[in-house]
Amino acid sequence: MQAAAIDRFGPPSVLTLRTLPVPEPGPHEVMIALHAAGVGIWDARMRDGAWWPTDDPTFPIVLGTDGAGTVAAKGPRVRRFQIGDRVWAYEYANPKGGFYAEYVAVDADQVGRAPTQLDLLEAGASAVTGLTALQGIDDVLRVGPAKTVLIFGASGAVGSLAVQFAKRRKARVLGTASGRDAARLVRRLGADAVIDARSGDAVEQLRALAPDGIDALLALAGGDPLGRLLPLVRAGGWIAYPNGVEPEPKPRPSVRVRAYDAVAGPREFARLDQAVAEAKLRVPIAAVYPLEQAAQAHERIEKGHVLGRIALQIRGR
Repeated sequence: MQAAAIDRFGPPSVLTLRTLPVPEPGPHEVMIALHAAGVGIWDARMRDGAWWPTDDPTFPIVLGTDGAGTVAAKGPRVRRFQIGDRVWAYEYANPKGGFYAEYVAVDADQVGRAPTQLDLLEAGASAVTGLTALQGIDDVLRVGPAKTVLIFGASGAVGSLAVQFAKRRKARVLGTASGRDAARLVRRLGADAVIDARSGDAVEQLRALAPDGIDALLALAGGDPLGRLLPLVRAGGWIAYPNGVEPEPKPRPSVRVRAYDAVAGPREFARLDQAVAEAKLRVPIAAVYPLEQAAQAHERIEKGHVLGRIALQIRGR
């Protein structure tokens, strides 16, 4: 099979197209013929070695944590899926190789049926970001009706989905976005108001929009602009952020702060499927690259200010 892999940690140029063996599914695994894979900034940090989970990596390493396609083969203990099923999947540092490939073998518990509302490119671009957004909104922040929630980084891969999941809960949703195109996207996805957190009057804008304070804040980026807005989270409110956001939001008196990781499993994918349908989810895709241009995709994501998510299209071009 063709796969985008690295032989050493380093810059985007170490990511090259290779011919590698097709991974064989184990007893509880499915092999997916991938249509598309998501590209995240965490992939770039894995590529350069900053976040690699073990001290003794075995090269070549196929990158990619999530994607979508069809079931091509399965182990004898797999009962939930049949050959040809449309699926999406997420697994961080999969021992049999990642999703930048024509095939991936992954534990069946890390796989869900792809929502009928999404095509496989959209599903491939939103498996881990959908889980991260939904679990932040529903499980950590417990957003509900009449609550005011701020999505910090609302135009990004996770934030653009979190806006829609928060509106699904009938919350009042405020978002931060920099630039006219980003602000337009966030409003189109349902945000009630958008501010530029980098502007000099961002605090005054947010205070005018939420004079009683913010009930919940999902922080998808860190730094000084976030730090200036944190005091507007009211006493008893919540701040959530996915692990990997740096610098981490600082704790505040009477405000609960929690880091979390996206969790994949049959129940989690079933909940995500339901949320996709109820929210009539739209998946913004900033750019699509063929598999052989995975290095260029990494160059683009490292430039920053990506509206939505970058994806690799592996089949169906």
